[in-house]
Amino acid sequence: MSRRRDRIGPGLLGLVSPIVVLCIWELASRLGWTNPVLLPSPSQVIAALFALMASGAIVSPLAHTVGLFAVGYGLAVLIGTGIGIAMATSRTLYGLLEPLVEIVRPIPKPALVPVLFLFLGIGKATMITLVVLAAVFPVLISTFQGVRGLDPVLLETARTLQVSRARTIVSVILPASLPMVLAGMRVALGIGLVLVILAEMLAGEDGIGFRILDLERSFQIRDMFAWIVVLVALGGVLTKLFDIAERRLVPWRGRS
Repeated sequence: MSRRRDRIGPGLLGLVSPIVVLCIWELASRLGWTNPVLLPSPSQVIAALFALMASGAIVSPLAHTVGLFAVGYGLAVLIGTGIGIAMATSRTLYGLLEPLVEIVRPIPKPALVPVLFLFLGIGKATMITLVVLAAVFPVLISTFQGVRGLDPVLLETARTLQVSRARTIVSVILPASLPMVLAGMRVALGIGLVLVILAEMLAGEDGIGFRILDLERSFQIRDMFAWIVVLVALGGVLTKLFDIAERRLVPWRGRS
């Protein structure tokens, strides 16, 4: 019972500050302290959100954003994990790839958009590539550090038992380094979602990012805020799904 109370307590406490902010915002709007054209009240935003959902106009942009994110994030995880393991287990590959990683990693990825436009054009390929370039490095670095930090006894035992390299990676290296890999994936999750929205604003013809920018340009501020609420909800759902997956993959991390 006490454990359940400990879990519920912080969750309820975390709702206090958003509710207080929303109440102050609503009160300020009703008292005329804010410009309703530039900053609609929360009740107006909620009404616009329900109208958006009732019309079905939410489906296509949401599916577009989720699809781009899933492809870009999935590729970033696969590439980052693979390169991270390769660099951590091979001195030759580390020597070849480490300079390239350190050159590309600090570059702000939006600065590469003009280059991507030149080679890939304006479309989904550019948007997915932008997400991959931004999200791959947290996964790569966390995987590399996780594998490098493994107990050498594990690897020596696998060699002594003459376990093949591929099976060692799948049965020993990946499970042992999984907490660090997941830590990088969590960071990449947020970065990937941000870059999806940015990519849709810069090169998209649909999606949440495109809708937000298009509504801002046409000065439909209530609907713009409604889409921002959709984006916040999407981020929350993705984070919750990741938490569930993480608890199932590494259940011992949640034990006190």
